[in-house]
Amino acid sequence: MKLVTFDQGRIGIVAGERVIDVTDLADAQSGAWPPVGMVRLIAEWKQRGGALRDALANRKAQPLADVRLEAPVQWPNKVIAFPANYHAHIDEMKHGTGSGVISTFKASGQGFFLKASSSLSGPADDIVLPPLAGREIHHECELGIVIGKRGRGATRAEARDYVFGFTCLLDMVVRGKEERVMRKSFDTFCPTGPWIVTADEIADFDAITMRLYVNGEERQRASTRDLIVDIPEMIAMSSAVMTLEPGDIIASGTPAGVGPVVDGDVLDIVIDGIGAMTLRVRQGELGAHPVWDEAKAGLAV
Repeated sequence: MKLVTFDQGRIGIVAGERVIDVTDLADAQSGAWPPVGMVRLIAEWKQRGGALRDALANRKAQPLADVRLEAPVQWPNKVIAFPANYHAHIDEMKHGTGSGVISTFKASGQGFFLKASSSLSGPADDIVLPPLAGREIHHECELGIVIGKRGRGATRAEARDYVFGFTCLLDMVVRGKEERVMRKSFDTFCPTGPWIVTADEIADFDAITMRLYVNGEERQRASTRDLIVDIPEMIAMSSAVMTLEPGDIIASGTPAGVGPVVDGDVLDIVIDGIGAMTLRVRQGELGAHPVWDEAKAGLAV
């Protein structure tokens, strides 16, 4: 099933090129704050999933093109991100792609970091660049793993039970020496969407292929089979430290091919079996601060 958030927090099911409004069945409210409709639906999936399947078969739908899609999960408890999770990406960064030297630690030894939930944006939103003279801002194509249940200390064998579904995700980053979380947490620096594909639709978690294009040119391509820390281990590692909650998002880490984006660029992310998004890049006015003048280059993480 493909689940979307649209038109100020409404919840829908995508059927081909149409969307079925199930906001009432999800016990969500359009325009509510905080926007936790999808989080609540994920948490209550066992109770509500049957009614949604009935709606998919029996309710009328409207054209998908007539609604504005938003970030599928707008208010997760946390966004967990794994750096340096493909050997080819580590190699390119060690050899100077981007803006300098990278730590050679892999995700298997370095662990994960948190990205601000406020950086989430949706498939209809632009990626807005902060005005940081002399800094490169890079795209990072990733798979978003949406957690479906609460728990801590999950084993690899239990990990699949924690996966509610998948979404496309971009982890945008300012290259430099500042703390990683700061460089990756600008508003719009975590586009997600266009929907969540529930885990039952994906037979093999180790055979998900993703690609990213900039202005029509392919820049990144990889499969989850090439991950250093695979999906079960991401869940085991993160849940060893903290309690996972329904709606939490795990960003898988990016493959090789990262590079700068500038005002006017168009990014296309395509993940087989999951979906695709086209995102425009534009220059913004907010984000400058003297902290960015302290170092112009360094860790390209």
